[in-house]
Amino acid sequence: MLCFLYRCSFRKKTNVSSFRLLGNSFLELSYRSLLKATDGFSPANLIGVGGFGSVYRGTIDHGEKVVAIKVLNLQAAGASKSFIAECKALKNIKHRNLVKVLTACSSVDYQGNDFKALVYEFMVNGSLEEWLHPNENGHGVRNESRSLNLFQRLNIAIDVASALDYLHHHIS
Repeated sequence: MLCFLYRCSFRKKTNVSSFRLLGNSFLELSYRSLLKATDGFSPANLIGVGGFGSVYRGTIDHGEKVVAIKVLNLQAAGASKSFIAECKALKNIKHRNLVKVLTACSSVDYQGNDFKALVYEFMVNGSLEEWLHPNENGHGVRNESRSLNLFQRLNIAIDVASALDYLHHHIS
């Protein structure tokens, strides 16, 4: 399966997925390139873990572009279906409050297992969860630089509602 930025098309498995980045330039990503981009999916590059997989920080384009790579756990029930649904839903999304999907990789890892990953823009300011629920640092002190006032929280709620409205009413 291949998922392209401007259109999704599903084909037989291949070792490389590509998409039209800007103009006529193409970015080709394989399991090997994503493995390299994340230092072998190193725990040091782990950003978060969700129901269908893990998200890693990675660098592509010879270390010049930082991306977030969501590696699906295909052992989880519904993960493959989630991959297809995300490809379909995210292929045409253009909203200021939603992270952009850059490409997807559907390949085979070095053990011959199916491998599926989505590559997103990297959000340098961290996750919404980190801002809404700042964790304590290793010394038991809350990170006050990440505390939000009521007005900021209200603006976040409005932005989230705007993104949900867009997803429910403006995506075909």
